[in-house]
Amino acid sequence: MQLDTLIARRIVETVGAYGTPPEYGFQFFTAGLDEYLRCIHEEYLKTYIKEEGGSVVKIVIGAYGGGKTHFLYSIRELAWQENFVVSYVALSPEESPFHRLETVYRAIVNNITYPLQPEELLKGVEKGIEAFLITWYEKQMDVFQNIGLKGEALEKEIEQYLESVQRNIENTNFAKAIATAFFALHTEDEKTFKHILQWLKVEGYDKGIYRPLGILTPIDRSNAFSMLRSLVQWVCNIGYSGLVILFDEAEQIPSLSTRQRELTLSNLRELIDACMYTSFRHVMIFYALPDERFFEGPSHIYEALKQRISSVFDFFNPSGVKIKLENTKGDPITLLEEIGHKLKYIFETAYGVRFPSQIENVIQIVAQEAYERRFGDIGYIRLFVQGIIKVFHLLRKKPLLVNKTNEICQILEEGLG
Repeated sequence: MQLDTLIARRIVETVGAYGTPPEYGFQFFTAGLDEYLRCIHEEYLKTYIKEEGGSVVKIVIGAYGGGKTHFLYSIRELAWQENFVVSYVALSPEESPFHRLETVYRAIVNNITYPLQPEELLKGVEKGIEAFLITWYEKQMDVFQNIGLKGEALEKEIEQYLESVQRNIENTNFAKAIATAFFALHTEDEKTFKHILQWLKVEGYDKGIYRPLGILTPIDRSNAFSMLRSLVQWVCNIGYSGLVILFDEAEQIPSLSTRQRELTLSNLRELIDACMYTSFRHVMIFYALPDERFFEGPSHIYEALKQRISSVFDFFNPSGVKIKLENTKGDPITLLEEIGHKLKYIFETAYGVRFPSQIENVIQIVAQEAYERRFGDIGYIRLFVQGIIKVFHLLRKKPLLVNKTNEICQILEEGLG
C-alpha cells in the first residue's frame, strides 16, 4: 500500500502526540532494524517455526520510547506475511498481569488476530476470539459453497470437518468449545455461541450451562498452558502457519510484591521451558520490557531464568534469547537523522508542503538535542520523533525559521524537556 495523505496524516498525529508508532504506517519510517528483522524472518518465521514446527521465546530489551513497540509491529507484519495468527498483548497490572497464567491466556485470546491487509488495519477490524471464530466460520463456509455443497451433503461435510479440526488438540474441553462455537454460528444459536465465548475468554464457569455442552472444567491456572497449546494446535488445524505472541510492557513495570515478581519470572521460565517440548509447536513468543534488571534477584527462580536467557541474539547468533534493541542501531545520531528524513517526507505528504534543503541542518540539530537530553529509562527515539514533528509544524507555519536554528532550539526546550 502506498503512502497517501490520509495515512501520512495519521502517522503525524500519532507520532507527534504520543511518540508511538501507529498500527499501520510505522513501515514508512522504520530505520535501523532491517538486519535483525531479516534474520528473524529467514531463520524463524519462514523456516524453523513455520516449516519445521519449532517453538522459541525471545526477550526484547529496550528503553521506554526506544522502539520496542515499533519492533513488535514489524514482527507482526512479517508473521502475517507468513500466514501466522498473531496476538499482540500490551501487558498491564490490571487487565493482563503476567504473574497470573489464566489472565495471560485470556489476554492472548482477547487479542488474537488473523493476517490482516493494510486496508483492514486502517479500518480498525475487530480483534479477539469472537471476530476470529466468525471469520473462521465464514471462510470455511465459503469453501463449502464454492464446491457446491448444500443440504444434507453440507451438514455431513461440516460434521466431518469439525471432527478433523478437533483431532490432535490436547485439551478436550477446548476442542469441544471451538467445534460447538462453529456449529452455533451455523445454526444461528446466538445464546450458545455467547456461552462459548465467555468460557474461552475466562469470564466464568457455570456447570449447568457448560457440562451439557461437553465442557467439564473452567479455565484456571492449572490448565492455562494446556489451553495455550490447544490454541496453537487449533490455528494450525484450520490452515494457519502457527501463532506468534507479542508481549509488550507498554507501561512501566509497577511495584510488584516479591511473590508477584517471582510468579511472573516463574511463568516466563515455564514458557521458555515449554518451547523445548514437541507438544508446543509452531509458536514464537516475544516478551518486550525496558530493563533486564527485572531478572535480577536473590532467589533460585531468578537464577534459573537468568541461565535460560543469558545468550544474546544477533546476526551471527540468531539462537540467542535476548534481543537488545540498543545493539541494532549503530550510531544513534545517524539513526535519528534517517528517521527524521523519512518523517519529513511523511509530513510533506500529509500537508502538501515542501521544505527547503536547509531542513537537513534542522533535522541534525533536533537529533543531537534529543540524544543529549535523553534521561533515565526514557528512550531518545521518542524524544526525537515528538520533537521533529513539532518543528515541522512550526516550519509549516513560519517557513523563514528554517535558517534560525537558535530559535528552533529554544522552542524545542519545551518539547524535549
